[in-house]
Amino acid sequence: MAGAAKRGGTRRAPYEIADPALAPRGLDRIAWAGGRMPVLAMIADRLDRERPLDGVSVAACLHVTAETANLAIALRRAGASVALCAANPLATQDEVAAALVTEHGIEVRARHGERFSDYEQHIEEVVESARGSSERWVTIDDGADLVLTAHLGGEQGCEGLIGGTEETTTGLLRLRRLEAKSGLRCPVLAVNEARIERALNDRHGTGQSALDGIIRATNVLLAGHTLVVLGYGWAGQGVAQRARGAGAAVIVCEVDPLRALEARMAGFEVMPVIEAARRGDVFVTVTGTPRVLRSEHFAVMQDGAILANAGHFDVEIDLDELRAAATGEPRRVRHLVDEYTLSDGRRLNLLAHGRVVNLAAAEGHPASVMDVSFALQALAIETLVTGRIPTVADGDPEAPGENAEITFAPGVQPVPRAIDREVARLKLAALGVAIDHPTPDQEEYRRSWD
Repeated sequence: MAGAAKRGGTRRAPYEIADPALAPRGLDRIAWAGGRMPVLAMIADRLDRERPLDGVSVAACLHVTAETANLAIALRRAGASVALCAANPLATQDEVAAALVTEHGIEVRARHGERFSDYEQHIEEVVESARGSSERWVTIDDGADLVLTAHLGGEQGCEGLIGGTEETTTGLLRLRRLEAKSGLRCPVLAVNEARIERALNDRHGTGQSALDGIIRATNVLLAGHTLVVLGYGWAGQGVAQRARGAGAAVIVCEVDPLRALEARMAGFEVMPVIEAARRGDVFVTVTGTPRVLRSEHFAVMQDGAILANAGHFDVEIDLDELRAAATGEPRRVRHLVDEYTLSDGRRLNLLAHGRVVNLAAAEGHPASVMDVSFALQALAIETLVTGRIPTVADGDPEAPGENAEITFAPGVQPVPRAIDREVARLKLAALGVAIDHPTPDQEEYRRSWD
C-alpha cells in the first residue's frame, strides 16, 4: 500500500497507490491514449495559456484509466490542483495511478481491487483534500458520490463548493432525488445528458466496450447465440446494434413503451424479462435500476447462460438471490467468470462480480470516445468556475457572444448547448470533416414566423 500513512496515525499521505515503480508503464499508456484524444489536447493547450482554474481545487471520482489521466493533466495545466479517486476499483490501472502521482503531482487514492471500505475512505479523503486546499473547489463525479459526501456535512461540508459535473445516469438520478427534497446546494451540470455524450459515449462507447468485456472474459462467439439486452436507452441501443452486427439474435426488454416501440421498429424482438430469460444465452443489463435479473429469472435460464452488467453500479443482477439459488460457493472457471451451480444442475456464469463489465473485464470506452466526454468535462468545469462560456467558432450561427456570461442556480442543470456544439465542431475538425453553415437567407427564414 505504497504512499499510505498507517491508519490511526498522523495525517495521511496525499496519495495511496499500489506501487510508484509502475510509473514508466503508466506514462506509456497515458501517451498512447492522449494521442487519440485530439479534442481534449486542443482544449488543454488553450487552458495552459489562459490558466482559468488558478486557485481552484478539483475533486474527481472517475475510473482511473489512461484516458482519465489526460483529463486530470489538462485540469492541472489549467491551474487547478487535482485529487482523484476511483469510481470502480476493478477499473483502476495501477501504473496510470503511479504516473499521475510521481510525474504530474496529482493526488491519487486508488488501487486495483481495493476493498469497499477503502473506496469509501478515499471518497472522503478526496473531498477533504479539495475543500481544505482551496477556498473554491468543484467536483467531477461518476455516480455522484463526491458531491453527496460533501452534502452529508451540511452547509459546512459544501463550503466553497462552486458546483460539479456528473457523468452517469445513475448519479443524476441520485442528485435529482436530493434536489426534489430541496437538498442540493450547488449546480451540477448533467454531462451525461449532453447530446454529443449520448451519441458517442453511451451508444458507441458502451455499445463496443460492453461486448469487448464479455468476449474478453468468456471468448464466446456471439454469432448464432441469443443476446438479451435489458434496457434500451442510448447505451442499450449501442449494445443491441453491435451484438446484431456480430451475428447474434437480439432480444430487448424494456419498461418504457416508447423505447420498447423504438426497439421493435429497429427490428429487435421485444418481450418481458421472464420470457427472454428462457431463451437467452447472454444477458446484458444496462438500466441503472436494481434487481433487473433476479430469482424468478435465474429459475428458468438455460444451462451455461452468461450474466453481464453494463450499468454503473453492481445492483442490476441480484447477487444475493443468485447466491441463494446456488448449491454452494461459485467456482472460478475463468478470470472474472464465476460459475453458480443451481440445485437442478444448471450453471449460470456471472462476469466480473456483477460490476460494470466494460471496465472490469476490458478497458472501458476507447480513447477517441473519452476524448469527447472529457472535452465536455473540461469545458463544463471551466464554465462553472469562470461564469463564462468559452469562445466558440466563428461562423456558427448558434454561437453565443465571445466569452458569453452565464450563471447556474443550485440543482441539476443542462450543459450549455454552445459547449455541446463546440466539442462536436472540434471533433469533426480532428476527423478532417467539414460541414456547411446556413446562408443568411436561410437563417432569416428560420427566424421568421411568416
